[in-house]
Amino acid sequence: MVHFVGAGSGAADLITLRGDRLLRKADQVIWAGSLVNPELLQVCKPDCRILDSATMTLEQVIQAMEEAERAGLTTVRLHTGDGSIYGAIREQMDALDALGIEYDVTPGVSSFCGAAASLKAEYTLPGVSQTVIITRLAGRTPMPPGEDMRSLAAHGSTMVIFLSASMLDKLEAELMAGGYAPDTPAAIVYKATWPEEQLLRCTVGTLAQTGKEAGISRTALVTVGGFLGEEYSRSLLYHPEFTTGYRKGTQHED
Repeated sequence: MVHFVGAGSGAADLITLRGDRLLRKADQVIWAGSLVNPELLQVCKPDCRILDSATMTLEQVIQAMEEAERAGLTTVRLHTGDGSIYGAIREQMDALDALGIEYDVTPGVSSFCGAAASLKAEYTLPGVSQTVIITRLAGRTPMPPGEDMRSLAAHGSTMVIFLSASMLDKLEAELMAGGYAPDTPAAIVYKATWPEEQLLRCTVGTLAQTGKEAGISRTALVTVGGFLGEEYSRSLLYHPEFTTGYRKGTQHED
């Protein structure tokens, strides 16, 4: 059996209870060594085989899973954050399907959630934004048609931008070309929830300068939008005039 497990956003105690339990029982752990907190491996059994996928190809990862399966061993594939966000897990699952190897998936706390927690921010503020766009700049992996940064920025919604910290000059230019004003609030979150986390609040127009001055070029998220500002509308859910399925509001219809 293979268990895909989201390691969480960085802090070792942000892995799920299920993920921790699976790690403790695993005979083999294949982990994203360049991205996952190594402290998580401390709970593994002394005889657990640990492989760092940073040095492996997809074929080598699948081979290690297949060998463990033939030996009757359990494998945990430990991915950073949540595997559904830039985790490259689909191709692994397809390969296991082709081999007839059973697997399941345990979700994790994505770094975009960890970043919001560290910023003490809410991405979906009433009157500001009710949409969150999770995206990246094109790099070695191209963007599909219609998903270029400039097009997505035109929506003016909250944006969380992965895998782009090394291209902040380009990101800044594309965001403004798409419609964000230079003074739109932004933040760079380096290694969200890790001990070495850095929170750099800035604006869209100062993204590149802020990142350069802090020496940030990788392992950072960029968040953009009015949710980082001061103005927003009160939620109706807890407004005394608003009626819900659980309480009667004070506002009466004429």
